[in-house]
Amino acid sequence: MDGVINVYKNKGMTSFDVVRKIKKIAATGKVGHTGTLDPEACGVLPICIGKATKIIDYIMDSDKVYEVEFKLGIKTTTYDLEGEITEEKDPSNLGEKEIEEAISSFIGEYSQVPPMYSALKQNGVRLYELARQGIEVHREGRLVKIKEITDICINNPYIKMKVRCSKGTYIRSLCYDIGEKLEVGATMIDLKRTKTSNFSEEEAINIDDLTAENINDYLISIDKALASYDKLIISSKFSKLLINGVKVFDKRLTNTKVEIGKLYRVYDENEKFIGLGKGDIKGFKIEKLLII
Repeated sequence: MDGVINVYKNKGMTSFDVVRKIKKIAATGKVGHTGTLDPEACGVLPICIGKATKIIDYIMDSDKVYEVEFKLGIKTTTYDLEGEITEEKDPSNLGEKEIEEAISSFIGEYSQVPPMYSALKQNGVRLYELARQGIEVHREGRLVKIKEITDICINNPYIKMKVRCSKGTYIRSLCYDIGEKLEVGATMIDLKRTKTSNFSEEEAINIDDLTAENINDYLISIDKALASYDKLIISSKFSKLLINGVKVFDKRLTNTKVEIGKLYRVYDENEKFIGLGKGDIKGFKIEKLLII
């Protein structure tokens, strides 16, 4: 069994709970998820099975879309309602325009400090493990990109919005940072991921509805799971060279103009999927061989 399941994770379970359940359903140990969703968050969590575990990083390296609700005037240790309240302020003096401007100021790239209650590691130890011991350590900011914030609904102190962002973005931290910008604090109270790469909520199967009898009905092939990457058909006379790791510099390789540095799904003339490849000024090479 090799492929990807577009799973909808429910609240109250960890991402690893989903992986464990699918390992049992698929009767295989080779299963991995494509980006942690907090236990109290729900939404799209693509799960890779078998040889598809080779493409986890490529699915993770894509935009995510979230629907989030947060509350102004409150701070917690976890940046969500799971933590202890550390500070409270009255945000009632804030107008809608001021709140909207603060939210919009985060569109673009910014250096985001991850929360202590996160799965990131420092010196081999996960931050949440240190946080549970009451230890707070310095975290370096990481450059993330907030590509779009839409559907902003303000009912002070409650705010809802939709966020499209780069990989590695913590929506809890975004809410916290908006609260800091407004000088009243903020805490996330609800989160749903509606899209990861080309996997959407509308096409997902709820983890509770997945069984050993129907799992194959929801298994997406490796190449289709990578549909966010453009397709490139190469001449079959060069396929063996590419498969063997050779960088090919020959204008007969393909009839398509290859963009330097862009990653493609590569097929031969017989529509056989080879893998992911990239070109530079010295030629074209397979970056990830994915022949089944």
